[in-house]
Amino acid sequence: MLIGLVRDSVMQCFCHTCRAPVLPAVNRRSAPTKKPTKTRTKQPKASKKVKFITTEIRCQEKSKGGLCYEVILAEPAVNVALPKLPPTQGKNVSAEEIEEKLKAAEERRLSLEAKKMADWSAKMAKIEEASRKKDEMDKEFKTHAKEVLHTKMEQYEEKRVQQLSEIKEKLKTHAADIEKTRQSLEQQKVEELQKHLEDKLRNAATLRDDNIKKILDRLKEHERRAELVRQNKAALAQKTDVTASSG
Repeated sequence: MLIGLVRDSVMQCFCHTCRAPVLPAVNRRSAPTKKPTKTRTKQPKASKKVKFITTEIRCQEKSKGGLCYEVILAEPAVNVALPKLPPTQGKNVSAEEIEEKLKAAEERRLSLEAKKMADWSAKMAKIEEASRKKDEMDKEFKTHAKEVLHTKMEQYEEKRVQQLSEIKEKLKTHAADIEKTRQSLEQQKVEELQKHLEDKLRNAATLRDDNIKKILDRLKEHERRAELVRQNKAALAQKTDVTASSG
């Protein structure tokens, strides 16, 4: 209610002779309305009896649920005379005072320049000190990095030599194992060959003995048969002799 009264009072013309159309209250929860266009109130015609002030009210919706009002009371004034300040009375200054002021200004200038130079010298000294410290830190860092790198290289070289020695030792052990295996295999082969040769010689000797035995048995059988034949011949010879002597 209070907002509506304030809006109505603003919308009224200040001369109270005309009224601008009052827009209905906008509820933020209601459906959005179309953006209203700018409206201008019509001014009453000028008359001799009543003097009106040039007034214009412009209404525009800037955002959803909000209105903006522009109240123009009058046109901007042209050729307004600015108030002039009264001229100040100057003091009578002598040449000596001017000279003293110039000397004081020169001294101030020189002191300011000296101060600036001192500040500049101090800044340059600080910059040089910082540069020197930076160079020292860089040198120390390079030296430390070089020492660390040298130490790491030495450790790497030692590790490499140790690894190479371990690899060589492993290779030697492996070669020794291979040599032992080879020798054992060769020895085994030699033993197998020797055993095989011994078996062959044994078998050959057995066969030779069997053959000799068979040959001896055959010779014995032949001698026995020859003896029988001789005995038979002798017996026949005796018989023939006996028959011859008896006849």
